[in-house]
Amino acid sequence: MSVAALEWKPARASTNGVELAYEEAGPHDGACVLLIPGLSWQLIHWPDDYCRLLVEQGLRVVRIDNRDAGLSTILKGRTRINLVKATIRSKLRLRVAADYTLHDMAADVIGLLDALAIGRAHLVGMSMGGMIAQIVAGTAPERVASLTSIMSTTNHPWLPGAAAAVQKRLISRSPDNQRETIVARDMAMQAMIGSPRYPASETQRRLLAERAFDRAHRPGGVLRQMNAIIATGSFERTLKQITAPTQIIHGRDDLLVRPAGGKRSARRIRGAQLAIIDGMGHDLPQALLPQIAQLTLDNIARA
Repeated sequence: MSVAALEWKPARASTNGVELAYEEAGPHDGACVLLIPGLSWQLIHWPDDYCRLLVEQGLRVVRIDNRDAGLSTILKGRTRINLVKATIRSKLRLRVAADYTLHDMAADVIGLLDALAIGRAHLVGMSMGGMIAQIVAGTAPERVASLTSIMSTTNHPWLPGAAAAVQKRLISRSPDNQRETIVARDMAMQAMIGSPRYPASETQRRLLAERAFDRAHRPGGVLRQMNAIIATGSFERTLKQITAPTQIIHGRDDLLVRPAGGKRSARRIRGAQLAIIDGMGHDLPQALLPQIAQLTLDNIARA
């Protein structure tokens, strides 16, 4: 079926002690595709054009805000966070204090499926969302029909980290919380980690940054999510339990989550398919949406 424009239906659901905001489009009786965004990103970071390509195949698309992002519950942080010290402790395999981990965020997703009375779903996650999706697929394999993990990783401490300039940008503090300052920082980060062969225009970067700020600016949540990733450490043992058809997608030019992360997921998940895309960075560029959507659909068809 052809879909001219998506009609998103916003809602909220209680799960695992938090409320998750979500939107859905497509036929309610269609097989569910659940989209999980990355660090600091919101459900709007899943491009409508990608979602439309899924809906046109009769799928019910649900995109969510993770806890501590967007319109979902923003938690009160009880842990004093020092990302540098946390990273060092993680590399040494020492415990890192955190308000929650990616395992809690995975439990949020499972709880959302319960709240929506969805027995099994096709999970698609990008970046941190890919990690969450992998954990869900490993801890509750009976709930996952297929798994597509985009620009993500197993979070193993020996994997190469982000480029030095990207790491510096990630941990740097904004001088203020004024709209234009935050928008400019967002635009700069988009340019830094985006796809070199398919760069977004300044107008596109500004529109996305402004939309994200105006919808929900949650700096404390970003810090807690970053700490959650570090505190989780490697979850490779969980990957042995994945039974769903799995597609790993990664950009060859990703400066934030290096391609080695995606390759390692593919090696650790039985039967996983791996697609490394030339010229793709850490984003979902418009020109690649048809290819990424087709890889997603092909994997769903294997379920």
